[in-house]
Amino acid sequence: MTMFVDNRQYRLDSLPSHRSNSPIRTFSFSAAKDAAAASSFLPQPPAPPPPTPAILSHDESSDTDDDEDDIESSKSFLDEAIRKTNKQVEEPSILDPRDQGTADSWVERNPSLIRLTGKHPFNSEPPLSRLMSHGFITPVPLHYVRNHGPVPRADWSNWFIDVTGLVSRPARLTMDQLISQFPSREIPVTLVCAGNRRKEQNMVKQSIGFNWGAAGVSTSVWKGVLLRDVLKRCGIMKRRNGALNVCFEGAEDLPGGGGSKYGTSIKKEVAMDPASDVLIAYMQNGELLKPDHGFPVRVIIPGYIGGRMVKWLKRIIVTTQESDSYYHYNDNRVLPSHVDAELANKEAWWYKPEHIINELNINSVITTPSHEEMLPINSWTTQRPYTLKGYAYTGGGRKVSRVEVTFDGGETWRVTQLDHPEKPTGYGKYWCWCFWSLQVEVLDLLSAKEIAVRAWDESLNTQPEKLIWNLMGMMNNCWFRVKTRVCKPRNGDIGLVFEHPTQPANQPGGWMARERQPEQAEVLKKSLSTPIMSNSNCKVFSMSEVKRHNSSDSAWIIVHDHVYDCTPFLKDHPGGADSILINAGTDCTEEFDAIHSAKAQKLLDDYYIGELINSCGYTSSDSTASSPSTSVHGASNAIHQLAPIAETAQQLQHNVALKNPRERIRCKLVDKKSLSHDVRLFRLALPESDQVLGLPVGKHIFLYANIDGKLCIRAYTPMSCVKTVGYVDLIVKIYFKGQNQKFPNGGVMSQYLDGLSIGSDIEAKGPLGHIEYTGRGSFLVHGKQKHAKRLAMVAGGTGITPIYQVIQAILVDPEDSTEMHLVYANRSEDDILLRDELDAWSNEHKHRLKVWYVVSNCKKEEWTYSIGCVSEAILREHIPGAEEGVLALACGSHGMVESCIKPILVKMKYNIQEQLLVF
Repeated sequence: MTMFVDNRQYRLDSLPSHRSNSPIRTFSFSAAKDAAAASSFLPQPPAPPPPTPAILSHDESSDTDDDEDDIESSKSFLDEAIRKTNKQVEEPSILDPRDQGTADSWVERNPSLIRLTGKHPFNSEPPLSRLMSHGFITPVPLHYVRNHGPVPRADWSNWFIDVTGLVSRPARLTMDQLISQFPSREIPVTLVCAGNRRKEQNMVKQSIGFNWGAAGVSTSVWKGVLLRDVLKRCGIMKRRNGALNVCFEGAEDLPGGGGSKYGTSIKKEVAMDPASDVLIAYMQNGELLKPDHGFPVRVIIPGYIGGRMVKWLKRIIVTTQESDSYYHYNDNRVLPSHVDAELANKEAWWYKPEHIINELNINSVITTPSHEEMLPINSWTTQRPYTLKGYAYTGGGRKVSRVEVTFDGGETWRVTQLDHPEKPTGYGKYWCWCFWSLQVEVLDLLSAKEIAVRAWDESLNTQPEKLIWNLMGMMNNCWFRVKTRVCKPRNGDIGLVFEHPTQPANQPGGWMARERQPEQAEVLKKSLSTPIMSNSNCKVFSMSEVKRHNSSDSAWIIVHDHVYDCTPFLKDHPGGADSILINAGTDCTEEFDAIHSAKAQKLLDDYYIGELINSCGYTSSDSTASSPSTSVHGASNAIHQLAPIAETAQQLQHNVALKNPRERIRCKLVDKKSLSHDVRLFRLALPESDQVLGLPVGKHIFLYANIDGKLCIRAYTPMSCVKTVGYVDLIVKIYFKGQNQKFPNGGVMSQYLDGLSIGSDIEAKGPLGHIEYTGRGSFLVHGKQKHAKRLAMVAGGTGITPIYQVIQAILVDPEDSTEMHLVYANRSEDDILLRDELDAWSNEHKHRLKVWYVVSNCKKEEWTYSIGCVSEAILREHIPGAEEGVLALACGSHGMVESCIKPILVKMKYNIQEQLLVF
């Protein structure tokens, strides 16, 4: 029988009464319109004009042979499922503080959703256990969300859909017309993101996609009109006239391809097939769509991946070719495993039609036991069976016909019991997930090292045993495996702990992350100093001996139990001697691995001197390593390295947070603001409210985070004044995934910071850097004095922060007469950071600071600065020449400094070795 509700022509302002427990057919548009008066975020339609006859021929559906009792039973089932689901949401949606400062600050969201891409754009999935607790129909607030950009602010009353292209009667349909002039259809459909379970792929090899867990799937009852009815009304042309594809385009403005709408397409045959049930939907679970799910109207294509179901629908275009949208070609593809990002672009793999994803593949997941669930093993639990549970789905309307579980790696399988809450449509289609369960003896679980599940559908499609990696990390459907381990005795019992493969987003946990860490460490350990380790006569050192070499006179470090004397490299380290001295005398394996490339690891071999003695305790001499006479603060041979901190403390008469450059301090995120679409201002509270950071001007700090079980370290320069008490401000550019083909994964740390909630802790350490401004035109560069009367400053993007620090230090000192000339380059005027401050300073101190902006693109006619790239002509006009008493300061991307700034300064006769300071 067909599982839908077919409402014929009706007036929205005179709906007939229905059963009180039917939220679908008793939804009141007029009541909702009244509510809209109290909230600008709940726009509703006014009463429409009298309806015109709807076009619906009897051959469009095969439900005419169904019993009316079956149809009524289906209606009752949907009504009850929605009523129960809507009633079960424990936690209300709110205006989430994490959305403050973004374009989505007006959108209410459920705080329990797990954010996968930081703060913005909003991509989320519910906790897997909560998703499953609601059963067949997912509450709208817990439905997964996939957004590519800001949510459009939509108004029902003026929203329209254009139907154009190869149609004989192009039309512009308002929402009122859509509802009044076409019969409605209401069906349950499971939506799945093609990236569901992607994090498992990212554990094997990083894809260009973010970390979806196993909850990128949800089921709702969708109500709308059939796409084929709309296209028939508009006179869709024949194939012989070139009508081969139906394209959809949304309303949002996105960065892809230099700026575009989200768009995609499906074949005309799918759009017009009465069995496909393709909807233009405006309701979800008995209510109008929520903003995150496409209000006021979206596409629903049952059995397809979510990426084809365009939200905030504005245009339907019938064409000969597939959609030309950037997102149609550069998203939702499964490329061969050997194709990486570089090869995909070089050989145009994105445009090969055989790799496009449309229909969902077969998939299944174990949801019970949950991750880290502990099952006590005792006389009571072993007498009762344990029930394994999970979900399964497939695509194309096929039915999941079998789900099997193995406890021995696939040698034997047990068939589970299936629960299909939906009944097939009149065309025999299944659009929803199903659930499986299997009762097992606890002793069987105790003897199993892992539990794995696979599903089959009626076309005998099944899941592969092993993961098949692809560049986008999509359609991952290998066996879902849950590992088991016996935990330590507790209260006389032992327990069985279950471990899922991963946890969503950047959450730690999962057996894949746990098994990945020792593998990575072993590979790295073998890659470091392999020739040297073969020497059985190498020296050995105790930890206490290494600790004594903690100064510029002798700087030793430990990496993977190998000891290196890095003293000769202090003057040559690209990040300055501080980068080594901050770790001198310590085991810095974790930090070294986090920030160094394979080239740096190989370079380390030149400084190898021996091996660390691995012992459980130290000799009596160890106690002296932390005594006042040998500590970093008390050692006479190290005190000059810490002088800048001591001097800062004396000058400011404040408690200093960075007391020991070898120790991390714990800061707290207290504020976060969006300065542009991809730049944020983070305010970190220091450990004590009366502290200053204690960072010399021009230096930077390291931020530390554990992401996916791996330490991540990045350097940032504060923009707050060195005299600021109680907090430090950082400006950070967020490098999102999928926006730069050279770096498809984006910035790990920046995305992590973007996703931090207010009140989160983060660790910092410093100071670091080879350049320090000591005041009145003087700099310390690698410990050597340099002086200037005039400064030529060139910055790009967030590279303004160290230069801003220098400018600030000069201007707050009335006796500092150093003259500054700044050329600051950005992509657009909106990307210029700290412009208000720079402009205010240059107006107030016209003879000390001159600022000139360069932007790549600008549409404003009143723009009075340069457009394009930093050029020789611009620098010759706006910075001083290479005369005596001039130093050039530069900070920007590596390409900007090496390919642009340095060559131009050479032409201007600058001595690059002596006159250029690069932060």
